[in-house]
Amino acid sequence: MIELHSQFRPAWWLPGPHLPTIWGKLGRRRPLVHDRLERLATPDGDHLTLVRMGQVRSGVPHLLVLHGLEGKISAKYAHGLLHEAKKLGWSGDLMMFRSCDGTVNEARRFYHSGETTDIDFVVRSLVEHDPDIQLVICGVSLGGNVVLKWLGEQGTSVPRQVRRAAGVSVPYDLEAGSIYMERGFARRYVRHFLDTLTEKTLEKMQRYPDLVDRGRLLAARTFRDFDNLITGPLHGFLDAHDYYLQSSSIRFIDKIQVPTLLMSSEDDPFLPSSVLDRVRKTADNNQYLTLEFSSHGGHVGWVEGNPWSQRYYMERRVTSWLAGNIG
Repeated sequence: MIELHSQFRPAWWLPGPHLPTIWGKLGRRRPLVHDRLERLATPDGDHLTLVRMGQVRSGVPHLLVLHGLEGKISAKYAHGLLHEAKKLGWSGDLMMFRSCDGTVNEARRFYHSGETTDIDFVVRSLVEHDPDIQLVICGVSLGGNVVLKWLGEQGTSVPRQVRRAAGVSVPYDLEAGSIYMERGFARRYVRHFLDTLTEKTLEKMQRYPDLVDRGRLLAARTFRDFDNLITGPLHGFLDAHDYYLQSSSIRFIDKIQVPTLLMSSEDDPFLPSSVLDRVRKTADNNQYLTLEFSSHGGHVGWVEGNPWSQRYYMERRVTSWLAGNIG
């Protein structure tokens, strides 16, 4: 394991952990860079959507981005990453988790932090279509947990075309994160996510009326409430605790066999910093892992510069790492 010294310089006008976290969603302007959408039929009769940029070319990296909880096709950090990739002459895709492409998916199930069959399907589909593809992968927040868990599960069985990976603002311990977000200002983030998750569940109940008790769904106020009611039972877990335990990527990072950057900020309002100390210890004996834990940055924030000229450190840092220029 290598730990890098972070070069991040926080924007003076976005102090603390919350303002840079919120800015990316509410204040940032980011043009969309994709040129088409492509729907993939999954083996279980459902679908996944790829937000595609450019064409795969031999000898040129192709970036696959996995978004965070309730991400959208227009996710600004995702298009920021794709924009940096485009500047390097790469092609790229944003993989939309089921129900996040603007259409509630057909299957009874949704997506979750530990669901790795879909990334496996997408990666192997890309490889099958272009055997010479040079694939680099970045997962952000929930998507980062999925990427790291998948890499750890696969171990030496990861397709050889996967050259490098990165996990950004990863919730390594899902239970610790859910508890941490039940207090203070972070409860506003939870409320925001639960509103959209509840709306989707109600829509899915039109197809599957027995999915959940409507009254209990509307009464959910924490991630644990929702995961005990929906995520756990719907996806084969005993309850929220069992889901968190089996799905947390901290249990898998020691088995990763692909050069991988773990990038987090110690003031991430979604995760207690003590978890990052545990990540350091877990990663210590894995030569494939490189860590960059900055003191500040918020959750998927890392804003630099002035209000009239912002820069987004994470996106440049990650693509530089994936290109092999750092670490």
